[in-house]
Amino acid sequence: MPIMDFLKGQFIDVIEWTDDSRDTMVYRFERYGNEIKYGAKLTVREGQVAVFIHEGQLADVFTPGMYMLETNNMPVMTSLQHWDHGFSSPFKSEIYFVSTSRFTDLKWGTKNPIMIRDSDFGPTRIRAFGTYTVKVQDAGLFMTEIVGTDGEFTTDEVTHQIRNIIVQQFSQSVAASGIPVLDMAANTGQMGELVAEKISETISSYGLTLPELYIENISLPAAVEEALDKRTSMGVIGDLNKYTQFQTAEAMRAAAENPGGGGGMGEGLGMGMGMMMANQMSNNMGAQQQPQPHQAAHAAPPPPPVEHVWHTAENGATKGPFSKASLGRMITDGALSRDTMVWTAGQDGWMKAGDVNELAQLFTVMPPPPPPPM
Repeated sequence: MPIMDFLKGQFIDVIEWTDDSRDTMVYRFERYGNEIKYGAKLTVREGQVAVFIHEGQLADVFTPGMYMLETNNMPVMTSLQHWDHGFSSPFKSEIYFVSTSRFTDLKWGTKNPIMIRDSDFGPTRIRAFGTYTVKVQDAGLFMTEIVGTDGEFTTDEVTHQIRNIIVQQFSQSVAASGIPVLDMAANTGQMGELVAEKISETISSYGLTLPELYIENISLPAAVEEALDKRTSMGVIGDLNKYTQFQTAEAMRAAAENPGGGGGMGEGLGMGMGMMMANQMSNNMGAQQQPQPHQAAHAAPPPPPVEHVWHTAENGATKGPFSKASLGRMITDGALSRDTMVWTAGQDGWMKAGDVNELAQLFTVMPPPPPPPM
């Protein structure tokens, strides 16, 4: 190998970094024991900055562009090296490429429920989760405060701390906002902007900023959500009586479609449902027919009760029907006695007139027959 090629190989004259990952925030340019040649080409692409660390000190920060590493564009390095103009020699420095693009779709969420005081539910607990975006705002400060000498720094190394800050700021912001839980879904955008602003104030001391924060979901405990679902269902049902009648009718229809199911169980269920529905309808009709207080004075009197009529049986022949008044006259005339057999609708068979409570009083009105002459 020619001696010039060997000497040229000892120096690095092209410095660049092409990132094919999605989570690398800082990458240290590896020298592999070689020195950086004075006058080498440095390429910094959009979304990057290059940070020079010389003898443990932050020397220069290069923004996107192409540079020749010479004294005219390395003022801090020149003062550290005590280089004079025109002096050309290799130097050893650590070069870190810092990504200044946004790192998106980072996840955050509350590990434990957050206690708040809600205007509708009182003291309650909520959980929340979403995504956020982080960006390096000050590469020098980020290197000093967070990265240090890490040769390849990824988002996983800083997102845990940021998530803790997000949860803390989210808890404080929600508690101070006074927004009811049921209205939080309509205000997630505003709340996200408020929380992101508060967090950026905190992490700016790390050289970072939080351009975006999204609240994807805010949820209540399972028991509260179940009670809320029941309350919503009641609002959808509306009139409970009508809903009960509808459910009864549906059960009757299902029982009618399967009359033999369960050894007659369907028929019994259908009959029971039918009776329940009939009673419900009767009660509703009775309630509807009840006169209002201001209508009671104008209500018509009820119809008079229907009087029973009676039949008599004597010597194998029946007569009648007779009214109760007619039977009274027959007793007076001696045509009806206590032993005369009588029957009326609803009576269980023929009975003696004297044994019927309704007719027995007719015999007490008239005095008994006179005793025989002495």
